[in-house]
Amino acid sequence: MASVASFGTAGVVALVAGTVCLTSGCSNLGYYAQSVGGHLAIVRSARPVPDWLADDATPTVLKQRLQLAQRIRDYAVTELGEPDNASYRRYADLQRGAAVWNVVAAPELSLTLQTWCFPVVGCVGYRGYYARADADAFAATLRAQGQEVSVYGVPAYSTLGLLPFDAFADPLLNTFIDYPEGELASLIFHELAHQIAFAKGDTVFNESFATAVERIGSARWLVECADAKARKDFERFEVRSADFRALTARYRNEFNTLYGSAASDDAKRTGKAALMARLRTDYASLKSERWGGFSGYDGWLARANNASFGVLAAYNELVPDFERLFEREGRDFTRFYAEVRRLAALPENERRSALR
Repeated sequence: MASVASFGTAGVVALVAGTVCLTSGCSNLGYYAQSVGGHLAIVRSARPVPDWLADDATPTVLKQRLQLAQRIRDYAVTELGEPDNASYRRYADLQRGAAVWNVVAAPELSLTLQTWCFPVVGCVGYRGYYARADADAFAATLRAQGQEVSVYGVPAYSTLGLLPFDAFADPLLNTFIDYPEGELASLIFHELAHQIAFAKGDTVFNESFATAVERIGSARWLVECADAKARKDFERFEVRSADFRALTARYRNEFNTLYGSAASDDAKRTGKAALMARLRTDYASLKSERWGGFSGYDGWLARANNASFGVLAAYNELVPDFERLFEREGRDFTRFYAEVRRLAALPENERRSALR
């Protein structure tokens, strides 16, 4: 199962910000050094897909997945108008289950994520680490400050197409190459969308736009290129995803209402505990009544806290607005992307108003 949420720009935060700070004297050089080193280790381990396909030692199943990924990559260019570059034309086996681990944090009685600011990309609600131990160590410092913290693995990230040379381009990774066809297409379309338009410091805009492209593109791919089994698998995935989004959106609204009320902090804590208990009951009903026991979101629920809910908002809040914009632009990707880039250049308040 794809991760519930994964900020797509983690790599460019790590690499571009790190490069700037290492050359201009920023504080916290250890963080930037691990970021630069982590991304370079990934791209150094990547080889062009044709090399993997020509290698007799490459397992047949992996060859088939790489060939599928290249068909999806070609479709992204020819049918969705996404960038035609070296991204996802190479493959690396990282020998681990995530590309990076993100750390997010929120106060005890708020869903507002703590942010960190970097050159180029602005302020974002996470910090990415290439080693799980480093992520856990940073998370511990935030918990000691009284924050609620979530650490989660990210299967892929985007460097926004900003880095020079094909060798630095985002590769295919073992962390997602085995995803079912519809989910693999969704991930590739999503990450490539980050190279089309980017609003500095506006994670919700950026992730919602990429999610909209992902949904539009994967729906087309499945109709035009996939077989009946792939369509059926993705239909089940989409039903569960939609159910989970609806469930968590409802509770996110309830938490926001509670935290924004005039109740005392003790009353808010009591109400929070009651909401969490009810969430778990409703989730159990979904599993048994609609999902046939599917347990892919169990880990998220076990760790659910304010930070977890804060992350989910970034991926879904503006998606309907982008989908309506796509329709207004005649379902023409060229016009749609041009309008999104125009919006991305506006101040945030104007951007949101124009989008809606």
